This record gives sequence, C-alpha cells and structure tokens, in this order.
Amino acid sequence: MSDNPEALATVRAIITHTQYQTIVTSGKHTVIADEPEDLEGGDTGMSPNELLLASLSSCTAITLQMYIKRKMWVVDDITLDLSLHQTETGILIKTDIKVKGQLNDEQIKRLTYIADVCPVHKMLVGEIVIATNLVKA
Repeated sequence: MSDNPEALATVRAIITHTQYQTIVTSGKHTVIADEPEDLEGGDTGMSPNELLLASLSSCTAITLQMYIKRKMWVVDDITLDLSLHQTETGILIKTDIKVKGQLNDEQIKRLTYIADVCPVHKMLVGEIVIATNLVKA
C-alpha cells in the first residue's frame, strides 16, 4: 500500500454543543448522525451503526441495479433489509434482499454473488487500516 494513496471519498464530521448530533458533509451533501434518545441523543438522525448499514445497503442496491441493467433483465424493484448483530466472535450483518421481477433460479444465484462483491462489502470483509491523527485546532 502506498504511503499516501488517493482518497476514494472524503467526509467532514462536526460536533458542537448539541449532545451527540453530528453534521457530516461530503461535497454538496449533508447528513445528520445522532444517537437515539435512550442513549441520551436527540434522535435527529441515523446512528453511526445505521449509517454503516445505509452505506452497505445502498452500495449493494446500486451494484445490483448496474448489473441488472447491463444484462437487460426485467426487474421492477429491489428491497434490502439489513441488521447489525453483536456475536460472541464479532459482528454479523444480515442482509435480506427481495427482487421483484422476471428472474429464474440461475439469475437469482448470480445476483446473490453480485451482491457480495459491491465495493463497500469488499471493504468491510477485507483488511481495513484506520490511521487516526489528532491535532489541536
């Protein structure tokens, strides 16, 4: 790995005096992250865990749609339901995908494979190195 690889994406997160509410921006887009009220947050946005699932689910959906479009298969919609679980050995993400369309068993099998090779999925199951640098502003 290069010492200074080009960034695939960048975000900025800012938290001020509103407990746990974090404003996350990337380019011209903004999302709010927060904790639910039972964890003393304001519940003004998705939790960090929910944002992780949102990233995986949207990447999977987009990857499936790109593949389906390229193959010119007849699909009306794709619904993904994800859940995050703490297990004795680590983290488990369960993904249920429902595809409404005219697909045979072989196409369903292929789409199951394609779902597991979206870029975010590959990042999450691969080796991730997080280099944290704290500086005084």
